[in-house]
Amino acid sequence: MAVHSSTKDKQMRLRIAMEAARILAESGLDDFQAAKRKAAARLGAPDTRNLPSNLEIEAALVEHQRLFESDTQPARLRHLRETARSAMEFFGAFQPRLVGPVLNGTANSHSSVQLHLFAPTPEEVVVFLLEHNIPYKDGERRLRFGREDCTSYPVYRFMAEDVPIELIVFPLDGMRQAPRSPVDGRPMERAGLSRLDTLLTEC
Repeated sequence: MAVHSSTKDKQMRLRIAMEAARILAESGLDDFQAAKRKAAARLGAPDTRNLPSNLEIEAALVEHQRLFESDTQPARLRHLRETARSAMEFFGAFQPRLVGPVLNGTANSHSSVQLHLFAPTPEEVVVFLLEHNIPYKDGERRLRFGREDCTSYPVYRFMAEDVPIELIVFPLDGMRQAPRSPVDGRPMERAGLSRLDTLLTEC
């Protein structure tokens, strides 16, 4: 009985991971926890404690894109990375770093280019946007650095033709420590222009 139950648990865990990946791919959600809960509810297991990890869902998302988006996702990813490169050159004074799905390769038509900028004050980024007549929307993003350590940072969003750009502004010393990734809890990977250029030559 225990073996049978364990097999069923593994199967349900895999099904939830696959459904969560489909939700992420089709809806544009970037909240893995919300996708997990929605997937479990859709599969009739809203109370299960055997939810897949974020890494399992990310792997399922990569597989979903390989199977169902192979004719569109790679071209869109390249377009997003090329746009990211132009944006990083444009905001070069703020030592931009690329993060998120455009960097790790899981971006699709719903994804934005996410950049970390570093400035003495957020107002310097605002002045730069205004000087270049870039209409933007502002907001905040809470980022985690430790188990209990969360900090809010200003965010500025705008469109670069058909690509949404999201700028998260850190103080100058924010380069020393990256916030935790929402996927695996490790320090978030950040990439400069040289790393992005390497990725562009690979795809």
